[in-house]
Amino acid sequence: MRTLIIVWRLLPFVLSFVRDHRRWIVGGGVLPRSAAFHARRAERLAAALAALGPTFVKLAQVFASRADLVPEPYLAALGTLVDRVPFVPYDAVRRQIVESYGEPPEALWDDFEPEPLAAASLGQVHRATYRGRAVVVKVQRPGVHRLVDADVRAATRILALVARRWPTRQVRGLQTVVAEFGVRTREELDFRQEAAFATEVRANLAGNPRVMVPEVIDAFTRERVLVLTYVDGRRVDDLLPWIAEGRITAKAVVQAVMELYLQMMLVDGLFHADPHPGNLLVTPDGRLVVLDFGMVVRVPRQLRVDLVDTVFATIRRDVDAAVEGFDRLGVLEPGADRAQVAALIHLLLAMSDQRRTTTERLRELLLSEQVMRTLYEAPVQLPSHLVYFARTASLIEGLGMRYDPYFNPIAFASPVVLRLRRRIVASLDGDAVPASDDWARTLGALVGDVAVVVERAGREIASIVGTRLLGTRLFGTRRSGAGMPHEERSAAAALAGDVTGDMEGDATGDATPPRLARVLL
Repeated sequence: MRTLIIVWRLLPFVLSFVRDHRRWIVGGGVLPRSAAFHARRAERLAAALAALGPTFVKLAQVFASRADLVPEPYLAALGTLVDRVPFVPYDAVRRQIVESYGEPPEALWDDFEPEPLAAASLGQVHRATYRGRAVVVKVQRPGVHRLVDADVRAATRILALVARRWPTRQVRGLQTVVAEFGVRTREELDFRQEAAFATEVRANLAGNPRVMVPEVIDAFTRERVLVLTYVDGRRVDDLLPWIAEGRITAKAVVQAVMELYLQMMLVDGLFHADPHPGNLLVTPDGRLVVLDFGMVVRVPRQLRVDLVDTVFATIRRDVDAAVEGFDRLGVLEPGADRAQVAALIHLLLAMSDQRRTTTERLRELLLSEQVMRTLYEAPVQLPSHLVYFARTASLIEGLGMRYDPYFNPIAFASPVVLRLRRRIVASLDGDAVPASDDWARTLGALVGDVAVVVERAGREIASIVGTRLLGTRLFGTRRSGAGMPHEERSAAAALAGDVTGDMEGDATGDATPPRLARVLL
């Protein structure tokens, strides 16, 4: 019955997508689809998934990070579903608490707020007070176990039928995501496991003053109810007011997020596998708060070694080594043409080196027939064990783009990865990690990147300043940038910030910029 409900709601969208590319049986050509049509259909699809309930809301959140499978504007529409989960009525929450503890909320806590603080696809959070401490009580949605099992089985059957008719790489990717989702979501439904993961991650991050994890109140840990200390903060994607006040900087926040996930992935080997803005807060004093440890995966040592090799190959622009790393990670399809993959990496790295906004890079990507053909035909796939790493990359890139239109994830990640290099090597015991000459080549590549950035910035600043000076002499324009158009003032300020930020310390007469010195040491 559940399968029929799912088919009834989603079949119209499947037929509509097919109609984008095929004629009807009797006659008629391919229908033209405008950007406005795609936007409307994306919104209707998101509404249909929300109506199907928490399983499809959570599954949509996973697909919202898969730009290799889902194009815009559908990607953005799926991302909005995190805020569309309806609240569970208080009576149902109270029954769940009584079933778990044998007592009602008023007997367990000094104060319990019936109005929920937040709602997610699998659980709902309420504020409470316990022995004078502010806490949050996470209560699982009643009946969600049975619903998730039924939905995963139905989605698996439906995709199997689709794969028989359309055995494409994208359909196989959908099957991989659903299979991995089913395994992780069933694990996530046991809050006792979440409590154990939260405690372990909290211990791993204890030495990082920029990050905090709420403390689990062990006495209240049950299969379907979890209690943690309350931490006040703003969502990581809602920081513009604080940035405008100068309370925090966007660069520091994105750096903290990137360093956090790199530490979990490459150093600790215990990875927070549900990365989305609702699970990351920033406190008023600028610390990053990590929430919701229902989805946590362990990263095997060999996988971490392969990730390290591939990351550093990308940083130093070693395309052959990057292709080899992708092969070991399982990204290349069996029998893949490595020259074709190398060509794709060359194209993407060349585009990443250009100082352009993300919108401009995307426009160039879409308009380049060569790039689009290479992307579509590339023999690559995302194996299930890398799905959540891809979600993290999407989260970081999304945050960077939100606060800086010129955000370049590869350039931004390079110094962060290099800063963690000693801890990464130590966690892998020094075996089977990049050899010393690889480290040297990587550092050399980074120094070269810094030189290119400085040279490019110098040329652009010189051009802007020269134009302004010429304008001042000819037309009497005001000085200090007062007569510059807003875009040029912003660009000049951003470029000046890039140079002074990367070369800080020059004013004191240091021969080597401190940041670069820290890397080289």
